[in-house]
Amino acid sequence: MADHKAENAVREASTALAELEVRWNAAKEYLKIDQSRERHAALSAEAEDPNLWNDQDHAREVTTELGRLNNDLGAFDALRAALDDGEVLADFSRDALSSGDDLSILDELTATVSKLEQAISALETQSLFSGPYDQNDAIVELHAGAGGTDAQDWTEMLMRMYSRWAERRGFGVEYDEVSEGQEAGLLSATFIIKGRFAYGWLSAERGVHRLVRISPFDSQARRQTSFASFEITPLLNDGADEVEIDEKDLRVDTYRASGAGGQHINKTDSAVRITHMPTGIVVSCQNERSQHQNRDRAMQILEAKLAEKARSERQAEMDALSGNRGENAWGSQIRSYVQAPYQLVKDHRTDFETGNVESVLDGDLDGFMEAELRRQRSRS
Repeated sequence: MADHKAENAVREASTALAELEVRWNAAKEYLKIDQSRERHAALSAEAEDPNLWNDQDHAREVTTELGRLNNDLGAFDALRAALDDGEVLADFSRDALSSGDDLSILDELTATVSKLEQAISALETQSLFSGPYDQNDAIVELHAGAGGTDAQDWTEMLMRMYSRWAERRGFGVEYDEVSEGQEAGLLSATFIIKGRFAYGWLSAERGVHRLVRISPFDSQARRQTSFASFEITPLLNDGADEVEIDEKDLRVDTYRASGAGGQHINKTDSAVRITHMPTGIVVSCQNERSQHQNRDRAMQILEAKLAEKARSERQAEMDALSGNRGENAWGSQIRSYVQAPYQLVKDHRTDFETGNVESVLDGDLDGFMEAELRRQRSRS
């Protein structure tokens, strides 16, 4: 009986390894690994040029791209070596099975196949990030919608949720502007999530998010439905390369910052709000140390927003990058988070769902994001 189980285990592992080999070869094609190797060789040669740093901006672009290619190609080649090791383990297992030797190597084979499955899946997920800005940092904006105080509390819950998601992935979070609600929560928040593919991942979250729960602000403990919108823009390395901003088109207001942000908060009019008069785009920043720093960050966000608007207009499809905001209320939500009368988070675009609401609110969002990214890819 033990030998029969061992035979099945070896057979299943061998079949899995063969399938993983096929998936690895497919990834080599759609990730354009051969082109990446050629690009790596060209950048390596450029990096050795002693005059490279005469243009520091270009030099940083070269070294950044070269570093990313080093990581990508290194991981891809390491996966190739791991697949080869898996085949060797499968051979050893078959030999042990036929000779009656100790079959403890089967545990190592099974563990290896499981790790390879996870690594190949991660490689396949990377193929979803093919947009020109998917690797960029992301500017996230949250706005409370219908639902009064509960909606403002929901907006703060969402900010925490995305911050926790960023922490799980090792991404950084920088808070630029937070407007507190009248009684609790937030009216709005703007923050930047920094990490490779931050924009690619978070672009799947654009839209209206709906919360259903027993309101902690209702003395009669009635069920309340609340809404908050999620907007996103890729942070550009140099937005000035894509847009030109005439200072005459700007209205710059300063005001006293509020909320968390260090000892400087509430002492000076350091917060900055910039309105781009021709488009009506408004950006604010209050969490830097000085008015000058807040203005610089607000201008960076404004440049990114104007660049996105220009791209959308060129493509003649506003939803391509900026998305359709719609109403921040009933009927427009992309996802519902239900805490009463039952526990469920469901994405209405993909039907991906889970009953573990608390885990989702604590940042467990990858499944929802990946499902939506795959849906988008299937439609393109």
